[in-house]
Amino acid sequence: MGNSPAPQQRSLESCLTAIEGLLRQIIKHGGFNLSFAVKKSEATADASGGPSHAVEFSGADQDLLLEKNAALLDALESVVFKAVRLDEELFGKITFDCRGWRQLRVEELKLMAQVAAERVIESGDPFALNPMGARDRRIIHLALKDQTKVRTQSEGFGADRRVVILAAAK
Repeated sequence: MGNSPAPQQRSLESCLTAIEGLLRQIIKHGGFNLSFAVKKSEATADASGGPSHAVEFSGADQDLLLEKNAALLDALESVVFKAVRLDEELFGKITFDCRGWRQLRVEELKLMAQVAAERVIESGDPFALNPMGARDRRIIHLALKDQTKVRTQSEGFGADRRVVILAAAK
């Protein structure tokens, strides 16, 4: 009798609608010279677990979004996701991008992971990468998941959390 139904989870479409509405307000009131389009990204949404939708930015303020390793793009994504209360399981399904920066970053991280793994295989010594956000750490873990000679683990807390690559147990 006293049991209330579990809160209903929002659909991906309703979250995208909320994101679009909030972004329009931020761009307008922030005075940004930007526009955006939500695109379905079929190619990356496969078994790799990549995002199924990308919010692609364009306009005169693109450089501003990409300065300092895309700090503003990351901050905008984080604030918008929190403000629309994006469900945790939907977090990896939507990404913000500008000029293909995210895909470039993914390729850079995969290459970094492979080089570090080779170093660990040659030396046998663990290799700790620089601290990075959850999305980047996940890319590193996935890039090396099929490597039989190394394993990965995340260590640290908060902004100091990093991936450590270790030799696999023999």
